[in-house]
This record gives sequence, C-alpha cells and structure tokens, in this order.
Amino acid sequence: MTDAAPPANPFDLTGHVAVVTGGGSGIGLGMAEGLARAGATVAILGRSAQRLDSAAATLRSHGNPVLPVVCDVTDEQAVTDAMARIRSEFGWLDSCFANAGVRGTFTPTLDTSLAEFREVTRVDLDGVFVTLREAARQMIGAGRGGSLVGVSSLGAVQGMPRQPAYAASKAGVTSLMDSLAVEFARYGIRANTIQPGWFATEMTADGMADERFRARVLPRVPVRRWGAAEDVGGIAVYLASPASAYHTGDVLRLDGGYLKF
Repeated sequence: MTDAAPPANPFDLTGHVAVVTGGGSGIGLGMAEGLARAGATVAILGRSAQRLDSAAATLRSHGNPVLPVVCDVTDEQAVTDAMARIRSEFGWLDSCFANAGVRGTFTPTLDTSLAEFREVTRVDLDGVFVTLREAARQMIGAGRGGSLVGVSSLGAVQGMPRQPAYAASKAGVTSLMDSLAVEFARYGIRANTIQPGWFATEMTADGMADERFRARVLPRVPVRRWGAAEDVGGIAVYLASPASAYHTGDVLRLDGGYLKF
C-alpha cells in the first residue's frame, strides 16, 4: 500500500515513455496511436524504415515525441541496443508492448519442417521474450516500475490446424507473461497479455478476402464486425497507465465476444 495521492486523471500519460514493437502498422500502430493520443512519448520498432517513418508522421500529429527504430526482434543484440537507446534518449522506459509477430504459412503439420516451425517461433515467442527481458532490464535500472504487455491471440486457446508454430508461440506468450508478472512484481513491474480475436490487418487480409471465410467466421462475432486498429488503443492506455497499477498476470481478451458465442 502507498500513501501517494492518486493522479487526478489516471489515463493521462504525459511524461510516460512507451515502446511498441511491430508499431508501424495494424494492431501495433493502433496501440501506439492510443498511447500517443493520451500524451505518451512513443518509440515504435519494426523492420521497415519506410513503414515506421509513415507511422511516426501519423503519431506526431498528437504533439508528442515519437522515435522510430528499425529493429528485427529476432536479432538479440539489436533489441538490446534499441531498448538501451530508448532509455538513453528519454531517461526511462515505462511500458513495453511486445506485438511484433508473423503468422507463417498454412501448412499441414506433417509437412512442416522444424526449420519452418522455428521461423515462426523465433519471432512470435523468442522475439517477445528478448523484447520484454530487455525492456524489464531498463525499467529495473530506472527504478520507476513499469508495464509489460505481450500480444497473444485466440490461437493460444483454440485449435489452429495447419498453424502449429503460431498457436504454440501465442500460448507460450501467455505463460511467459504470467511468469514475468510473478518475478517482476517486486520491482513494481506488472505483466499482462492482450489476446486479440479477428482483426482486419495486413496479416489477415488474405483470409478476409475469402468469401467462404467471411461467411463462416463473421456470424460468430456477436458485435458483427472485424476488430479495427483503433479498438486496441484504449486497452493499451489502460495497461500503460496508473489505472492498472494492481492489475497483473491477466489475459485481456479483445474479440468482440467471439469466444463466448
């Protein structure tokens, strides 16, 4: 328990420094925009300089500093250097959203080689681990606490035929976040998982272009629409903000009710 007075507006992120991997598009950009709109300084990481620069221009319209950093999360040293650079440039790091991921190909399991399996897990699980480990290192060094967020998927709790690596990775993210929540609580760092459902993004564009897929899936979404990038902004602000100071080790599902129907 603390005697400090609660902030007048717990969702005001002025002075807050947030990092979003895969922040150049889709769900990552949606989170980054929500954070920037709430007043945060945002660093966005990704592999495409062009995409990051375009996203940064959008985010700067909210009037706060934005730092685009070209970084492949499968490169351990690059991630380490990126997190150190962010803390050096802004003084601290308050929240990190490990969102970068790939889906891989739709290949029958019996035809999937170990190399193909690892092409997905090295981004969707190893990359998340390294990202959050290095973010936590900077948070502990700054002594301000913080918030770690891993982006999972409904694939963590539903069978996904022909996508064993993606499903295994996303389930692993959830377990990783639970472990970090327990281990890092002593430093004032909380760790939670966002579990999106069917979102209209570049990653899902091929499936959503298929009329049979739309007819099969969309009627099972009670709100009767696909998720959009702006739908993740609010939950990102909540998890970054003091409003979630006692919220850790949880999975926040964002699927329009899909899993309950």
